[in-house]
Amino acid sequence: MGYVKIKARIVLLPGKRCAMDIRPSSIAGRWYPGEFKRLAESIDRYIDAAHVPEIDGEVVGIIVPHAGHTYSGPVAGYAFKAIRELHPELVAVISPMHQPYSQPFLTSAHQAYQTPLGTISVDHEAVSALSDALEEELGYGLTPVRNDKEHSLEIELPFLQRVLVGEFNLLPVMVREQNPKVVEALGRSLAKVLASRSALLVASSDLSHFYDQLQAEQLDAEMLARVEAFDPQGVLQAEEEGKGFACGRNAIAAVLWAAQELGANTVKVLNHATSGDVTGDYSGVVGYGAAIITRAKVEDISN
Repeated sequence: MGYVKIKARIVLLPGKRCAMDIRPSSIAGRWYPGEFKRLAESIDRYIDAAHVPEIDGEVVGIIVPHAGHTYSGPVAGYAFKAIRELHPELVAVISPMHQPYSQPFLTSAHQAYQTPLGTISVDHEAVSALSDALEEELGYGLTPVRNDKEHSLEIELPFLQRVLVGEFNLLPVMVREQNPKVVEALGRSLAKVLASRSALLVASSDLSHFYDQLQAEQLDAEMLARVEAFDPQGVLQAEEEGKGFACGRNAIAAVLWAAQELGANTVKVLNHATSGDVTGDYSGVVGYGAAIITRAKVEDISN
């Protein structure tokens, strides 16, 4: 089946002022606090409560969960604390697409995302470059969509707004494709676009869904072991083998492949928990994991 790449264009009419085309939040007030002060304070609490070991190397990317902040925020706080005070110019957030679109790779047609903490501009040059790179490899690129309701990408944005220094632009990618060769092509294409930029990769994914606590711990341990082994192929195969599950396994794998292309050599899992640790109900839980992806610093390589 073929796919048509559509490029979003912004047209300014002479003598007319054009307001920024913003994707409004579809989950503020439900998945996380909808008011600036409450949201900032809650994120700060998650970050401050996380105990992150000394990081050996330069952070290339992070892997974080995407449930409502009440449930996954304490785990996500570990990975976001590891990037506190970084100042990338571009952040590529790669998430699954839970909504019923048919295209393999989607992005936002809007100029910016809105959260209670402010707006984040979409870098349409980076979007276009990634779409071109994908089309060169696969014959199709990114499909822009408007007013999507996808939570798994948006849920990470307030954390990024709170921990990163200065403004940054966003490269949003939502993935439905599971084919390993296609997902690997996404990873290579991401690396090609990000290689010359001050950039950060973010993979958004929860882990096992609705198993009891013991089963969830076993499934999540296997998935996180494959993540920590820097094995994107293994991440994609885990579900078929019945050994692990991640609803954003395609996002994780793409980010791992991209990070490898960018010189990363280490993945470290920082934290794991389940929804049962919040609700007290361990009969059917959702798993959450946080990890960082690093490469050796230049001075370390030269010594």
